[in-house]
Amino acid sequence: MSLLRKKSVMGMLSVAQTSQGLRKELSAFDLTMLGIGAIIGTGIFVLTGTGATVAGPGLVLSFVIGAIACGFAALCYAEFASMLPVSGSTYTYAYATLGELIAWIIGWDLMLEYLLASSAVSVGWSGYFQSLMAGFGFHLPDALTAAAGARPGVETVFNLPAFVIAMLITALLAFGIKESKKVNNVVVLIKVAVVVLFIGIAVWHVKPANWDPALPYGMSGVFHGAAIVFFSFLGFDAVTCAAEEVKNPEKDIPKGVIWSLAICSLLYVIVSAIMTGIVPFLQFKGIDHPVSLALQVAKLDWFAGFVDLGAILGMLTVILVMTYGQTRILFAMSRDGLLPKVFSEVHPKYGTPYKATWLIGTVIALIAGFVPLGTLAELVNIGTLAAFSLIAAAIILLRKREPDLPRKFHCPGVPYVPALAIVFCVFLMTQLAALTWLCFVIWLVLGLVVYFGYSRRRSLLHVAG
Repeated sequence: MSLLRKKSVMGMLSVAQTSQGLRKELSAFDLTMLGIGAIIGTGIFVLTGTGATVAGPGLVLSFVIGAIACGFAALCYAEFASMLPVSGSTYTYAYATLGELIAWIIGWDLMLEYLLASSAVSVGWSGYFQSLMAGFGFHLPDALTAAAGARPGVETVFNLPAFVIAMLITALLAFGIKESKKVNNVVVLIKVAVVVLFIGIAVWHVKPANWDPALPYGMSGVFHGAAIVFFSFLGFDAVTCAAEEVKNPEKDIPKGVIWSLAICSLLYVIVSAIMTGIVPFLQFKGIDHPVSLALQVAKLDWFAGFVDLGAILGMLTVILVMTYGQTRILFAMSRDGLLPKVFSEVHPKYGTPYKATWLIGTVIALIAGFVPLGTLAELVNIGTLAAFSLIAAAIILLRKREPDLPRKFHCPGVPYVPALAIVFCVFLMTQLAALTWLCFVIWLVLGLVVYFGYSRRRSLLHVAG
């Protein structure tokens, strides 16, 4: 039964309110910008092309399905965030409802998600950055443009731009959330403006004939596309990692989660419809810059530089928010005794878990610099879908066990909405490749070894008896 021991919700709130450290600097607007900053990036600038190759013009439906799945999960997140405004997001919520072992598995799972997502996006950022610089005649030595073996026929050793951007983001986060939010808010406004400008200009070049056939691979292609582009929506969950740094968390976190997801879902659907209306979907095969391709086909090359800028800025904020989420989850797990105490030490001046930030940021930068990362979307997706399913189940359980806990936001339609979240997420998991499942299982087994070998005996709940 010790594996199912739970933390008291009131006890968690007490610790969060009385502990020293994290500063309350964020508003509902900041959280919405944080969510948009994490969501709009690799998904809209890269995965729209990948999804189009398997779903065709039905990619629009793929995005709708992904948005619905995330929408149900977001309502569950919003209720938890309003009730339990504590750092740690999904991990913390599971600790209060499903027990320590499930909480550990979710926390371990999220480590993989944020770590690999941050590294992969850093590499993607490097590619767009080098492309933009090449337009000005600036080229790095081949050895510093990518990891060893990443470019066949080219002697590459280290991805210097990917390493540098990951370390710069780490430094920004280490110096304070107030400074980080200012940079994030400005960058998000710029990249959203670029996306809106693309919509306003490119929509006039759509050829409806390119939408026929609408579902070239049937609904199976649409479902496969939804499993791929689900990665595009990741980030709204990272908003809840900021709980202890929000001025009015009970009201502002639900707003940030729901507003950011709604805005991004609308933009995704519109952009995917325009892109498949301009470019015959088969032409997206092997293309990692689908938005730029659409502009080329529409003979809007003059606008390509703005899109490259939007992609660079878009990925920049994804790295920032994903790295931020990683450090806050480690902070929460460390404070509970499941990880070494170093991860929860807060800087006396900057009010950030600076040691965890520098350590995790350095690991992300090294992976981005030395490892030739391909698409990690499926591996990241399976872990996130599993976490969403567990949180939806936790909402149902907590409504029954502790119905009187104060909730500033109520997920509507319980237990039906959480049940639909579980159904959608599990279904999308079944659409992922067998190799993805194998990698996921290996990572979970490694996590169980760490838990039973180290964390279980050092848990504060275990120490307290």
